[in-house]
Amino acid sequence: MAFINYNGKIIDSNTPIIKSNNRGLRYGDGLFETMKFKRNKIILIDEHLARLWNGMKLFQFELPKLFIPDLIESEILTLLKKNKLSEARIRLSVFRDEGGLYDAINHHPNFLIETIPLTTDTTHLQQNGLHCCFYIDSFKSNDLFCNLKHNNYLVYVMGALFAKKQKCNDAIILNQAQNVCDTTIANIFLIKNNTIYTPPLSDGCVAGVMRTFVISELKKLNYSISEKTISKQELLEADEVFLTNSIYNIRWVSQIEQKTYSNNITLAIYNLLHDNHKEIFC
Repeated sequence: MAFINYNGKIIDSNTPIIKSNNRGLRYGDGLFETMKFKRNKIILIDEHLARLWNGMKLFQFELPKLFIPDLIESEILTLLKKNKLSEARIRLSVFRDEGGLYDAINHHPNFLIETIPLTTDTTHLQQNGLHCCFYIDSFKSNDLFCNLKHNNYLVYVMGALFAKKQKCNDAIILNQAQNVCDTTIANIFLIKNNTIYTPPLSDGCVAGVMRTFVISELKKLNYSISEKTISKQELLEADEVFLTNSIYNIRWVSQIEQKTYSNNITLAIYNLLHDNHKEIFC
């Protein structure tokens, strides 16, 4: 039997918790974080919760006095122990509760924690590169909320469905200027002439925790790295492409449409970060 944590109560994962007028269900009025638990540690939890707290501020949640990051971390660890998991993917959702056609009855956060056994091996760069494709049926807005992980994720959901139908591993999301934003589950980097590029937050990509970590560490290692607008053509003309997120760390892309890529520099980067930060690249 698996368990979930709903507002601090550990309950059977099959227990119904959402009412028909729940605002998260009706309007996508909420946020989420996906984190990794390995070696008795929630990886980069401070950065995840800082992003969540920033999102709740933008969403105008009214936080009770005791609703603090330490509380959420404690509740996550309690659930992991209850589910007897030593390695897990954690999904933390925060949303407004039921009531109000347009204006919420209250702005207090409700939270739901789910833990899923983690089977992904992230101790090595994957052997086979990813095959990606461009999703062009919808474009991401560059608005106040674009850098958050919120429940209004339709462009990513449909992009993932498109990728599956195209037999691709992931779909590349474009912004309204039709420049590269990110993918359905990761931030994107390209390497050209030994310089590493990634779209700036102003172009609409999610402010990925692993993205921030990788940029910071590469600068310390004296890599040439730049946040700049990237066109589809620039991505197709790159020497290498890799993706980052909190579950997989770094994965290399071997093909986008008909263009193929190598992974020599990406592999070197992965190995350096793994050797320097085994507590994260585990």
